[in-house]
Amino acid sequence: MNKRAQLKTDRCAVAMVAGKLEALGEMTVGELVEKYREVFGVPTRTRNKDYLRKKIAWRIQELAEGGLSPRALSKIEELAPLAPVRWHHLQTSDRPPLTLVSTPTLPHRDRDPRLPPPGTQLMRIHGGVEHRVTVLEQGFEYQGKYYKALSPIAKLITGSPWSGFVFFNLQERKARLPVEEDCK
Repeated sequence: MNKRAQLKTDRCAVAMVAGKLEALGEMTVGELVEKYREVFGVPTRTRNKDYLRKKIAWRIQELAEGGLSPRALSKIEELAPLAPVRWHHLQTSDRPPLTLVSTPTLPHRDRDPRLPPPGTQLMRIHGGVEHRVTVLEQGFEYQGKYYKALSPIAKLITGSPWSGFVFFNLQERKARLPVEEDCK
């Protein structure tokens, strides 16, 4: 293929991706859920419109551009096998994996009434593995690292967004309200 034909092909591909991304803005939640299934090959449990748009847009671009190389993926796995996917791009061979070690400098606030007393260990088995989190005066300790909230720990364990209170059984999951499509 000559240079001019290749340039035209590249421009068309960019225009197609841009058109697909623009179309996401006009889709309903139901349409986004179907599009998610189409591009990822699995259903989604979320009905959060903004989240679905972002995830689908990322996947459309990944499919068009090819995503990370196998070499990059193997290096990510080598450097940070337990890191959430969104942190992988922050890991390099020059730096150790991210660890939050400082305590928060926020003024002391009233504790959430759903939390057990400091020193309590929350335990959850997920994927056949037992996970223990220690409740601190301000925050939580999990695998030697400090976290301000439970939700990032739940996401680290499951790989998907979770309410930390729901994941560790400190709060019951709320029933999903029916959406317009469910009522027909």
